[in-house]
Amino acid sequence: MEDLVNVVDWSRLQFALTAIVHWLFVPLTIGLSLIIGIMETAYYRTRNEKWRRITKFWMTLFGINFACGVATGLILEFEFGTNWSNYSWFVGDIFGAPLAIEGIVAFFMESTFIAVMFFGWKRVSPGFHLAATWLTAIGVCLSALWILVANAWMQHPTGMEFDPDQMRNVMVSFSDVVFSPVAINKFFHTVLSGWVLGAVFVVGVSCWLILKKRNLDFALSSIKVAGAVGLAGIVLTMWTGDGSAVQVSKHQPMKLAAMEGLYAGSEGQSLVAFGIINPDKKPLDDQEAIFAEISIPKGLSLLAKHDLDAFVPGIDDLLRGYAVNEAGDTVYKDVSYADRIAMGRAAQQALRDYGSSLEMGDSVAMAQAKAAIDANFKYFGYGYLDAPEDAVPPVAVSFYSFRVMVTAGGYLLLFFLAVAWVSWRRKVNLLSNKWFCFLGLLTIPIVWICSEAGWVLAEMGRQPWTIEGLLPVNAAVSSVSAGSVQTTFWLFVLIFSALLVAEISIMVRHIRRKATTDLLNGPEN
Repeated sequence: MEDLVNVVDWSRLQFALTAIVHWLFVPLTIGLSLIIGIMETAYYRTRNEKWRRITKFWMTLFGINFACGVATGLILEFEFGTNWSNYSWFVGDIFGAPLAIEGIVAFFMESTFIAVMFFGWKRVSPGFHLAATWLTAIGVCLSALWILVANAWMQHPTGMEFDPDQMRNVMVSFSDVVFSPVAINKFFHTVLSGWVLGAVFVVGVSCWLILKKRNLDFALSSIKVAGAVGLAGIVLTMWTGDGSAVQVSKHQPMKLAAMEGLYAGSEGQSLVAFGIINPDKKPLDDQEAIFAEISIPKGLSLLAKHDLDAFVPGIDDLLRGYAVNEAGDTVYKDVSYADRIAMGRAAQQALRDYGSSLEMGDSVAMAQAKAAIDANFKYFGYGYLDAPEDAVPPVAVSFYSFRVMVTAGGYLLLFFLAVAWVSWRRKVNLLSNKWFCFLGLLTIPIVWICSEAGWVLAEMGRQPWTIEGLLPVNAAVSSVSAGSVQTTFWLFVLIFSALLVAEISIMVRHIRRKATTDLLNGPEN
């Protein structure tokens, strides 16, 4: 058992490392692909060489991050087989479908048109090249779509049924998987936040050029385009973020309770604006959950239910058996988590009985076992838990990551309002405003922290589940030794560190080299 715990923990740590590094590149490529598409459209319409040179500069930075994103993304997908083979077997028919489409359709589409985008400037017509640039941007979004469909299914499994003959889940409705409201909202929220990150990156690098007093017209033109993209992106990201909260309240009420540090819910539930989590607080005890709490009255009911007086269940309520209906507008008394564990174990035992009956050819016993499976399968995954408290996510991580994301998001809204003001108002001289330029540089790490915090909340908030309510991490892991996972973890640390150093140094070298030449009139590489 101790070795299993180590395998689970090290596998989770390795997957988290890979996902966090991968996510450094993905939103940047999403945002930059849109921005360079807009810039090249300006060149196509005006035939002004300034816009072509601006496009090519940012296109190079896009290409560097695209290559790194592909490399880390492939590693991430392989880990489902190497570290999480039980998971891959249990739901591979469903989870594998969107990943296969991503690789066959979206990735090949990106790869084809990105070649034209980089090497076709003098080989194809301007119109064809512009189409290739936009098709690359669309391909990037389609690639994100299928990955996010797969991830959303893990958050809210749908469109499937369990086949006891195969002892695995099979897809019965592809449309339910793709058009799940969780998947649709997650896709738009992620892509729009990528616009924000790409825009901050362009604004920050342009501010550095202004501080160096080089290529000022280039920098100002880039800031105007990125500022418009970023402002639209952050407003729409906040709108889809509201949709995410509603979906979480419907399908993952335990995650919502954890990210609020809420143990005992109420009608008209307040939203914690600031607080310190009590590290000693346990479910179902009488200790205070949050110290130094500053709350917004009825804020959580409004955020989660769009109803100021709605009841929002807490962790203790859910453990005792309160549940949220499919519409998300009613909380009712359902099966307690202790009973769910018992029913999950009954489903697992029935599955073992079914397998034994199948080997013996006893059709009557098979039918009885199948009936028991169907009656209890809804809580199949709970049978792997030792106690109801095991179903509670890490509250402190969920609570603080949510507040980091929201605080940084609020700052980014103010930042892009400032960018719009200083870049479009003729009375404001951006070129002499060093404070704004320093702010632009400072915002680059802030937007990445915001983006990573959102994914930490999304993934840690659904623990201990790999598939919400269906398969916990301790049942999804591969049958490998803890030592082998530790070895590959530290190997990945070295590889990813080298990759990040190389990627950053290449980008910095490219930016510095361009900063010493005239980007609008000097010779091109």
